Amino acid sequence: MTRSYWIVIAAGGSLALLLAAFAFQHLGGLAPCKLCITQRYPHVAAIAFGVLALALPHVLWIICGAIAAAITAGYGFYHAGVEQGWFEGPTSCTSGDIGTLSADQLLEQILTAPLVRCDDIPWDLFGISMAGWNGLVSSGLCLAWLMALKLRA
Repeated sequence: MTRSYWIVIAAGGSLALLLAAFAFQHLGGLAPCKLCITQRYPHVAAIAFGVLALALPHVLWIICGAIAAAITAGYGFYHAGVEQGWFEGPTSCTSGDIGTLSADQLLEQILTAPLVRCDDIPWDLFGISMAGWNGLVSSGLCLAWLMALKLRA
């Protein structure tokens, strides 16, 4: 297997994950939360680095692709942890303790809350949420980038 093969696998995997996210959103009706959107940006970067690595071969593009895949994997695992209650998520898209809020503060929180919360799991497969799958698959894509880095052009 060549360096180009691994680059296509890695960048193509990011493209597939991004297309799946858009399919869930636009065909499946599952609106993304703030953390879901954040996980998409590194995939876009990884695709761009893949194109660059194939068109203008340089080890830098492969390293950048691996970093992008690692970043989205990290976001995916963090988001899965927020969904499971292991981590506290951003206050802009998770629920917090309401016991100390006045009625006016509670109403304000309700009225300004985002439509999609980051700590809800709208879909899972085998008990793993979309964010968890993104973390797992993106980790594999990072390994594909590293395989490309290991091989000579």
